Amino acid sequence: MEILLIGAVALLAAGLTFFSGFGIGTILMPVFALFFPVPMAIAATAVVHVANNLFKFGLMAKDADWRVVARFGIPAAFAALGGAMLLTLFDRLPVLAGYRLGPATFHVTPVKAVIGVLIMVFALLEFWPRFQSVTFAPRWLPLGGALSGFFGGLSGNQGALRSAFLLKAGLSKEAFIATGIVSAVIVDASRLLGYGIGFMADQFTRSVDLAAPVLVGTVCACLGSYAGMRLLQKVTFVAVRIVVAAGMLVIGLGLITGLL
Repeated sequence: MEILLIGAVALLAAGLTFFSGFGIGTILMPVFALFFPVPMAIAATAVVHVANNLFKFGLMAKDADWRVVARFGIPAAFAALGGAMLLTLFDRLPVLAGYRLGPATFHVTPVKAVIGVLIMVFALLEFWPRFQSVTFAPRWLPLGGALSGFFGGLSGNQGALRSAFLLKAGLSKEAFIATGIVSAVIVDASRLLGYGIGFMADQFTRSVDLAAPVLVGTVCACLGSYAGMRLLQKVTFVAVRIVVAAGMLVIGLGLITGLL
């Protein structure tokens, strides 16, 4: 039962989030957590996330704007490493608020609140007609990469901020998606270096029960991404912008309220 549910969610999430460049981990982790302890669910989701990004890299890398990747992705990688290394320090900051919904308890942390506000500001700006014609000068791309990479290393939530900056980089829809994918792979590699792979290896050696769900989740996520790529020619950049902005609003609200 868990394999079917994980596979179905991975397939749908990867297809739906192909255009936005973020969200699959946010959607998939709670499903893994229904059947496995949270640390193991996080590790399993990380493996599916990285594998799917590598698969998308193979599909779309040829469309990436490598000048933007250099200006955006490289600062993001260094900042992600710094954010990952500071994770323990920031994790000690006091919780801003906490509440219960049924049997579950949710906490609002300073880091998630800051990221959530930033993401929602960018999302709301995307719905402002005058802002849609704005583009960021190339000199701002390293700052955008550093911000998204740092918060990605610190909390794992970097896709929404990355998309917010790349939307204004003057890219075509293909280049926007491909450049985001390449940047995500770079940041994932940097984050894994910062976190270390010891935790993940330790968790996976504890239970062979994760092997099949992770394999099915990875295969289904790749199939979803492939389906998304096939649909790419049928959507407009305006549609991509709306999907990204709506996803940013959901992610930002989830972070601010402590639900994510």
